[in-house]
Amino acid sequence: AIMAQDGLARAIRPVHSPLDGDVVFALSTAVAPDGAVADPLLVARLGALAADCLARAVARGVYAAESLGGLPAYQDIHS
Repeated sequence: AIMAQDGLARAIRPVHSPLDGDVVFALSTAVAPDGAVADPLLVARLGALAADCLARAVARGVYAAESLGGLPAYQDIHS
């Protein structure tokens, strides 16, 4: 989740302002064996993929959004 938040910073400017609700939650159902230590390279790769995925999800949400309450959507302005 920590590295996935980098995806927000890639897609939203400014990110994490005092008045927004930018947050990422992550959940795992995996059970690690006692004494297991995660492979740092695997964790780094997974975090980088999570950041890429979240940045793309934000962009897709912006492109797919529809106008609401008189506020134009991206597709209304750029189509």
